[in-house]
Amino acid sequence: MLKYVIRGGRPLHGEINISGAKNAAVAILPATLLVDGPVRIENIPQISDVTLILEILRELGASVNTINRSTMEIDCSTVNRTSVSYELSRQIRASYYFIGALLSRFGQAQVAMPGGCDLGARPIDLHLKGFRALGANVEEKNGFVYATTPEGGLRGRRIYMDLVSVGATMNVMMAAVFARGTTIIENVAKEPHIVDLANFINSMGGHVMGAGTDIIRVRGVASLRGGTYSIIPDQIEAGTYMTAVAAAGGSVRIRNIIPKHLDCITNKLTEMGVQVEEEGDDLIVTRIGPMHHTNIKTMPYPGFPTDMQSQIAVCLCLAEGTSLITEGIWENRYRYTDELKRMGAQIQVDGKVAVIEGVSRLTGAPVRACDLRAGAAMVVAGLAAEGVTEVEHIHYVERGYEDIVGKLRGVGADIELVDEPEKPQRRQSKANVG
Repeated sequence: MLKYVIRGGRPLHGEINISGAKNAAVAILPATLLVDGPVRIENIPQISDVTLILEILRELGASVNTINRSTMEIDCSTVNRTSVSYELSRQIRASYYFIGALLSRFGQAQVAMPGGCDLGARPIDLHLKGFRALGANVEEKNGFVYATTPEGGLRGRRIYMDLVSVGATMNVMMAAVFARGTTIIENVAKEPHIVDLANFINSMGGHVMGAGTDIIRVRGVASLRGGTYSIIPDQIEAGTYMTAVAAAGGSVRIRNIIPKHLDCITNKLTEMGVQVEEEGDDLIVTRIGPMHHTNIKTMPYPGFPTDMQSQIAVCLCLAEGTSLITEGIWENRYRYTDELKRMGAQIQVDGKVAVIEGVSRLTGAPVRACDLRAGAAMVVAGLAAEGVTEVEHIHYVERGYEDIVGKLRGVGADIELVDEPEKPQRRQSKANVG
């Protein structure tokens, strides 16, 4: 059983290099299916979600070759199947991107309903609505999505998203790449990784306009050609390390970032009394004195990201006064609060609102990662806490953070990855049954 063991209370000092964006990579890699010829993708994060996506591409028949640690060459001209196995689909939420990519390029797709972190009800109705609007025949049966194009292929249409959805925006964008005419997608998400996907498609010969605004227009093309593309830095990884410095104290240079993508996080930390300086593609985060309370509401980009809610909550636990968090995206984002309470945090949750009373310190304790970002929050809490914190279920964290132990050790954290045998479950005696 792998776990992180953290001896906290040590301020952080040094530099951390940010890897490629997880949320961009898990869409751009499936989008290589759209390209006729070899594609070289650079700045790929070394995380388990990417490993699964590459495994799916190989399963479909693509040629996937490693150039170096963060660069892969992918050639989908050898793809010989359009169905993704149940075993792989169920392990990762982003497997749904294979529906849009396969449908667009090959005219059919069979993909199991996706898995991933349990953050509440996350239906893919908007994705399927978009595919159907383009003319696809879509059926949900036995846990799978079956999609095929009609004779003559998909046709561009005007599509209105009932809710702002990152996944649906990217999936429908991919499905529309070869559709005849122009597809207009309204009320779309604006996250940086959506712009990155659009830039990737355009760099290969596609025609996507308006990414980053409320309306995206996709003019259908006949084919995409091979080329080279570099994935943007990870906004959430950078934000996580910013909160780690805020919680534990110290001064760290966060390197290889796009500062504008972090404005919403920077603004809140600054409001709390954390110093953030911008120098080119770096941010220098420093926290020496006490932090102040603030209120946060998670919203679609450019608002405060839901994926940063649990990490900044750790900082609020150590801030003076009372803070409020309102979760505007997912209903199951607060499961981590019970773990923080084990460390001495004072948090009360009522529906979508969490009330946090700042405490003078957190104390190390055995905790678990409930999901990817909650796991990152447990690491941040462990860095700030007095004593030893053991974080279990770290497979969630490994889904989205490349070499988190190595990067934190590089700035002075006392953290190690420990492999312990699982404890056998105690048998229940008959006298205790019923």
